[in-house]
Amino acid sequence: MSKPRIHILALGGTIATRPDTTGVMQMGLGADDLVAAVPLLTGIADIEAETVSRVGSHSLTFDQIHALATRIHALKVDGIVVTQGTDTLEETSFLLDLLLDLDIPVIVTAAMRNPALTSPDGPGNLLAAVRVATDPWVRAHAKALGVVAVMLDEVYAAVDVLKVHPTRLDAFASTQTGPLAALVEDRVVPLALPVRDAVIAARAKLGPRPSAARNTEYKPVALLSMVLDEPGGLIGALVRAPDRLGYGGAVIAAMGGGHVPERVVGGLVQLATVLPTVVSPRAGGGPMLRQTYGGPSSEIALRKAGLIWGGRLHPVKARILLDACLRAGLERPGIAELFDAFG
Repeated sequence: MSKPRIHILALGGTIATRPDTTGVMQMGLGADDLVAAVPLLTGIADIEAETVSRVGSHSLTFDQIHALATRIHALKVDGIVVTQGTDTLEETSFLLDLLLDLDIPVIVTAAMRNPALTSPDGPGNLLAAVRVATDPWVRAHAKALGVVAVMLDEVYAAVDVLKVHPTRLDAFASTQTGPLAALVEDRVVPLALPVRDAVIAARAKLGPRPSAARNTEYKPVALLSMVLDEPGGLIGALVRAPDRLGYGGAVIAAMGGGHVPERVVGGLVQLATVLPTVVSPRAGGGPMLRQTYGGPSSEIALRKAGLIWGGRLHPVKARILLDACLRAGLERPGIAELFDAFG
């Protein structure tokens, strides 16, 4: 029986670093180097390795991930593994999930410990990712799973996975839902299938290939966090600037179940009239309130004033989705309907 064909696309990140002459870690390893470090890979799959870039994920761009999605669409293989840095894995994996509707596994993985440290996790994570990509249950449920992240022997849905610690090995988690599967010995143990109605609805509204055509009026999305005693200066600057400081939309990381300081409400309401403005929970995700608290800065008042409710999406994921909406040329009513599906 022939082995599954797995294509590895390497973007850089800690998993692909090596020390320079001073001992400082620098980008340098390519896909072939990553594969060579894990001899067991060739026993479970026919591996194709391709170096896409050698850049830390903190410097990746939306355009690069859109181009990566186009590249993935063109591949004729049984599964895809993307290696990158951990800094933006929670964002890039969700963007890929919005852009790709494939019936093969697409796995994103990375490393927390660089290759110069004792027990680096990159080789183990790459091996685990390929095991997941070749697993019969994963392959049979690839469309239902969507893009997934594999870190430290656990499998997470792209829409839910978060980096919850800057340095620990167990830096990734899905705090709302838990993992979809776990790796034990050489087995993938299924635990759950994700609820993907909102992602499927988003893909339908964004179009079959949002990466194929960028709206000529596209502008990036700002992310502003609400904190104790926030005066709202940045909100005011966005409202007053004729070019909105170059932004085409905004995400507000709100307090609690969807609240902001009363002093910024006027600015936020004005902002919502000039830019699509999404409210998302700064607590890290989870369905927000809709009709519990009163007062000018409550969820009831903000929703009535025209702010778009981000549902259960973490602010950084809400920004990914709003960016995709703007690239697709969606108007505010369509954007609001799309976000409403996320709860």
